[in-house]
Amino acid sequence: MIVNVEKGGTSPGVAILLSLSDALGIGLPALVEPPQRAVAKVTRAGKGAVLSRGENGGEGILVAGTQPPDVLELWDWTLAPGERHDSEAHSAGTKELLQVQSGAMTVEVAGEAYELAVGDALAFDGDIVHAYVSDDGARFILTVFEPGVGS
Repeated sequence: MIVNVEKGGTSPGVAILLSLSDALGIGLPALVEPPQRAVAKVTRAGKGAVLSRGENGGEGILVAGTQPPDVLELWDWTLAPGERHDSEAHSAGTKELLQVQSGAMTVEVAGEAYELAVGDALAFDGDIVHAYVSDDGARFILTVFEPGVGS
């Protein structure tokens, strides 16, 4: 996969990028964003890194993230109608928080389904298999915390 990415023959999905960042001992933001020395970083509207594209047009956009060892990521996700995004288990201790901004969705965590509507929020362990699903489309904000990356 790495050779194909280097040659420009393919683009890695979120699962591949997470595996690479875990293997390198760095957080996903450090892998996809240019290094920066400032104490603050502004990501302008529409300038986040699109790291996931659904087959019906949805997107997972990494809006902001911190550097290791305790990586915190802020995502803006859109699921188009009928889309599902399956996520592998992240590194041990990972936690996720999300809030539905529009539409309705189901989050599946360890075989349990959580139905969410506008304004609903969910906190769960991200170090187990999970999925985001929407029949009619949804937009949600997602925060992922990965402690001890690279330690």
